[in-house]
Amino acid sequence: MSGRRAETLVIGAGPGGYVAAIRAAQLGRRAAVVERARLGGVCLNAGCIPSKALIHAASLYDKARHAAELGIAAERLSVDLDRLIEWKDAVVRRLADGIARLLKGNRVETLQGEATFLSPRTLLVRGAEQSEVLEFEECIIATGSRPIELPGFAVDGKRVLGSSEALALRALPRRVLVLGGGYIGLEIGTLWQKLGSEVTVVEVTPSILPGAEAECARVVARNLKKRGVRVLTGSRALALEEAPGGARVRVAGAKGEEAIECDVVLSTVGRRPLSDQLGLEAAGVRLDERGFIAVDERQRTNVPGIYAIGDVAGPPLLAHKASHEALAAAAAIAGEEGARRPRLIPAVVFTDPEIASVGLTESQARAQGIDVAAGKFPFAASGRALTMNQGDGFSKIVAEKGSGRVLGAHVVGADASEIIGEMGLAIALGATLEDLARTVHAHPTLPETLMEAAEAALGRAIHVLER
Repeated sequence: MSGRRAETLVIGAGPGGYVAAIRAAQLGRRAAVVERARLGGVCLNAGCIPSKALIHAASLYDKARHAAELGIAAERLSVDLDRLIEWKDAVVRRLADGIARLLKGNRVETLQGEATFLSPRTLLVRGAEQSEVLEFEECIIATGSRPIELPGFAVDGKRVLGSSEALALRALPRRVLVLGGGYIGLEIGTLWQKLGSEVTVVEVTPSILPGAEAECARVVARNLKKRGVRVLTGSRALALEEAPGGARVRVAGAKGEEAIECDVVLSTVGRRPLSDQLGLEAAGVRLDERGFIAVDERQRTNVPGIYAIGDVAGPPLLAHKASHEALAAAAAIAGEEGARRPRLIPAVVFTDPEIASVGLTESQARAQGIDVAAGKFPFAASGRALTMNQGDGFSKIVAEKGSGRVLGAHVVGADASEIIGEMGLAIALGATLEDLARTVHAHPTLPETLMEAAEAALGRAIHVLER
């Protein structure tokens, strides 16, 4: 970066930031990225990737313990948490090293340090050994988000854990109290339950997974109950107290107040944007009422030349949303007029069973005044699901009744995360129920359930009886 100047400067090297820097470089810009911690951001180092690695391992252990009904006897199974964490860390390192190579290969300069705006065109980077002022023509802010802490439940890494600390434990807690029944709390809570912990979930709203498709969330709730996970909805944690051999949390719910004994508390009550440590006032960048950076459809802030992407630019707080906004911002900077933020963003919850959704729910479509045709196909009728011994769940498709145009899809069941992509493509291309029903799907596979759900929405299901 000759003369400490970049054409395109990116703040943050998470799934939004490093993608933005690489694409800007590919489009001919002299690009640099500033990262205060580790390449890959929270998602790679302490979120998406480590959690899914541990979830996979815990599920493998859980399946082995319950394989007797398949005629497989697995005796004296054990979990070596040290080795498990080392394996997870190796996966993270491999991917982080890959990002470093990609940045270098695309001639993106990487700077380590804290970034603070001095003006709409200059940035101060405070490194471990020195500070320097950088000038830029365009800046893409990709600083992400951080966990919200409940009063009285500050994360200390010992008694109260955040998601990052929870994914690095070297000893399995016997009793876990999870604050928050959203996707992070349920993913990690289920992971621990599979490894042997006793888990209680406290959620302030009337049901778990607020925001998820309600029918899908109910399937997960039933499975949690089968597993012995205690879920207290409509409840609030009041205070944390030390107790003999652990801790005690006072919880208030519909039936009054109770004290719950635990060894650790996992706090996963939401995230807030990392927008308050950047000196945005010096640049004149406007925030909304929740602290997110306000942007338009091309990821532009109110200040010409400054863009924002990912968590810091507003929900949904998802890595793949950040990456695609990165592509839109880089394209806008390069002068591509058609560059716009993505409108269709799938969401996946890696609970047991998984939930995957894209597009509108049935209730959302009806609220918009759309005459809806919806079809559902149960995994219990899927040959592939049953051969996997995972018959819980269903695939559901929501469409406009007259045209048959597909508006949304929602899957709860085995490998839901792997089959939702087909529906994202279908909706993006304007596919109809007939298109899906006439597309030949291999048998036996889980994506067949999507074809069958389309047939059900058309009123001509083959493998389920209409009611």
